[in-house]
Amino acid sequence: MNASRVARLAWSVPVLLLVLTLHQAWTAYELQDTLDTGTSAMAEVTRYERSDRKDVTHVELDMPDGSTFEKTRLALPYSIGHRVEAESLQVTVHPGAAQEVVITQIGHTQVGIAWSNAGMGFIAFLMAFSGVFYWNRWQKKA
Repeated sequence: MNASRVARLAWSVPVLLLVLTLHQAWTAYELQDTLDTGTSAMAEVTRYERSDRKDVTHVELDMPDGSTFEKTRLALPYSIGHRVEAESLQVTVHPGAAQEVVITQIGHTQVGIAWSNAGMGFIAFLMAFSGVFYWNRWQKKA
């Protein structure tokens, strides 16, 4: 593989970092939207699995209108998962949204974590972009 092909291929790194940054920003926005516009409900935790990664693996929600909504998997950040070890949880539900169910108690923390991830991803994108840009310029001169 010659140097110009590697130089072009190197652009995939900042592009991937930008995509990850945008994903985290979108996740933060969707979490906040669910918290702001969703309906408050109580969720019965029917199974809570604790491992290297914390998960609420099966949750049934009783909605204020009497309907039932079932979510089979809610991933939680490992650092805050211990705050929701309970048989029932207060949740905010927005059916059809990208983030349909948010545990109210930790929702704002999850939003903050997602924005933090987006910020770190953007910084990594800028660093990778600069590195690839200047490396490509150097390759053209050489």
